Formats: sequence, C-alpha cells, structure tokens
Amino acid sequence: QVQLVESGGGLVQAGGSLRLSCAASGRSFSSYAMGWFRQAPGKEREFVAASSWSTGRSYYSDSVKGRFTISRDNTKNTVYLQMNSLKPEDTAVYYCATNKISYSYTGPADFVFWGQGTQVTVSS
Repeated sequence: QVQLVESGGGLVQAGGSLRLSCAASGRSFSSYAMGWFRQAPGKEREFVAASSWSTGRSYYSDSVKGRFTISRDNTKNTVYLQMNSLKPEDTAVYYCATNKISYSYTGPADFVFWGQGTQVTVSS
C-alpha cells in the first residue's frame, strides 16, 4: 500500500524559505511521478510542482516557477520541495502525491495517492 508522509511545514516570514519533505513507501519509488499540491482556506487544491519518474523533467505552476524547486532522492524514497522567496499567498496545506502508472506522466490529473499534508504559513 502506498504511503506518503509530509514534513517540514511551519511558520515563516515573507521572503523566507522552507523545505518540505515527503517520504514514500509501499512500492518502488523511482518508477513513478511525484508531485506537490496545496490547498488554501476556502480554495480548491491546486497543482504546485511535479517530478516525472527517475531524474526526468520537472513541472511547475506559474505561481511558483522560479521560486520553488522540486527534487527527489530515489535512494531515500523521498521527494522535496524547496520554497524560496515565500509570499503570504503561499500559505496553504501542502500535499505530496504520486501517480498510479509507472513510467508515465501526463499531467496533474495523474496523481491519485495523497499524503496527509503539512501546513505552511507565511506571515507578512
């Protein structure tokens, strides 16, 4: 069974940085895409970033491009989200996700397994 556990959230001032981690278990990690999403209060969950399997391409939403970086360590079954130049509008619960089909990634809709989330709060 796929399990995803996020960590690294917290309270940070605008302009600061945080690094989120997501530890995955339950299957071979390197063959699947991994992603990050977020949900702010009163809003729908939105795509933030994705990493295709192994060391393939990375994808970002326009709102975080140039500020956030997704990376993965397949030896540790862990994916990271480095968040720099944080803004108050980045405040949300951040979720780690992975897809169902190995060696395949077509977009954010592929993600079907989710972690419990970690809160990120950016103060102005």
